[in-house]
Amino acid sequence: MSNIVDPLVRRIAARVRAERERRRWTLAQLAEASGVSQAMISRIEREESSPTAVVLGKLSAAFRLSVSSLLAGEGEGEGETETETGAGRVRRQADAAEWRDPETGYRRRQITTPRFPAEIAEIRLPPGAQVPYPAAAFAFIRQLVWVLDGRLTFHEGDLVHELHAGDTLELGEPAPRTFVNNTGTECRYVVVLTRHQQP
Repeated sequence: MSNIVDPLVRRIAARVRAERERRRWTLAQLAEASGVSQAMISRIEREESSPTAVVLGKLSAAFRLSVSSLLAGEGEGEGETETETGAGRVRRQADAAEWRDPETGYRRRQITTPRFPAEIAEIRLPPGAQVPYPAAAFAFIRQLVWVLDGRLTFHEGDLVHELHAGDTLELGEPAPRTFVNNTGTECRYVVVLTRHQQP
C-alpha cells in the first residue's frame, strides 16, 4: 500500500471500531445491521483489509453516518485554532489525504474539515466503474452532485440521470443509488452533503 492509503486504513479501522463500541454492538450485531460479513468487519478493524466503497456505504448506513465521517478520524478537526491571519483555515491540497477504493479505483478527497457545516468531497470515478449505495445511507442527509469533468450516469431508485460537465443534481427522498461511469474517460464530480437529522 502507498503512504497515502496506510494512514486512512488505520483511521477507518479506528473509526469503525469506535462507532461500534459507542453503540455497544458486537461484531455480529454490526454485521446484521450493515449486511457486511462479520469476518470482513473484523479484518477492517484489525487494519488487515481496506474496505471498498460499497462496504463503506453499508457501514455508514448502519451507523447513520456519512462516508466522509468514516474516513475522518474520531474528533478530527476539533481543537484546532484559527489564527488572526486565517492560516488555521487554509488547507493545502497536499494535506488532504485521498482514499482509493481497492476494488474499483474510485478516489475520494475530502475538501472540507469536520468543522465546516457541510461536507464536500471530490470524487474521481474511473472508466467502467460503478459504486452502489443502499437507501439507508441517505436517510439522514441532503446531497447535491456536481459533475466537473466527464459524464456520470446516476441511478436513483428507478430513475436514471445522465449528467455532463457542469450539471448538478439535488438528490430527493432516500433510495438505492449507484454512481456509474459508462465512458472511456475518468469522471470527476463533487458531492455536497448536509445533515438534516441527528443519528
